[in-house]
Amino acid sequence: MPTLLYLHGYNSSSQSKKALQTQQWLAFNVPHIRFICPDLPPFANSVIDQLTSIIEANQSEPIFVVGSSMGGFFATYLVEKYHLRGVLINPAVNPTRGLANWIGENTNYMTGEKWVFEPHHIDEFRELELQSINHQSNYLVLLQTGDDVLDYQDAQIHYAGAKIIIEQGGDHGFIDYDQHLTTIHQFLTAH
Repeated sequence: MPTLLYLHGYNSSSQSKKALQTQQWLAFNVPHIRFICPDLPPFANSVIDQLTSIIEANQSEPIFVVGSSMGGFFATYLVEKYHLRGVLINPAVNPTRGLANWIGENTNYMTGEKWVFEPHHIDEFRELELQSINHQSNYLVLLQTGDDVLDYQDAQIHYAGAKIIIEQGGDHGFIDYDQHLTTIHQFLTAH
């Protein structure tokens, strides 16, 4: 059974709007694809440990990855390491630039859980930043120019050579994401 691994954005959860839209679309249209959306912690090493164990437990069947914002950053790591096909939605390219804003105590947007971010946690992200990608044809990148959190041009440059869809306007959450789920499925399952 193929698996779609959905990676939500930073300080969000598996109950994010796009995660739920993806899960519902798959259940209705392609119920044979298993949907996995783990709650990702705010610490890079913990995320990588969690994702690596999920992938290694499911490697006997095709695995696809969809990542939004920081989830797109982690999805890139997985696409490069495991040669997966991935779709990135307004992905974070160099997250260490903004992570200093998180130092101290924080509260998860969705769950209300409190957590503390320390300077050494930024180093964990820095170690995962890629200067370039090697598997351009494995990516579909969805960008909206109205992203108010990340500069879409960073991703446009970083993923040059990949299939990129740029929409004018929009926002960081990617307005009308659900209208792209058919395209996302077609890209991920194309041979």
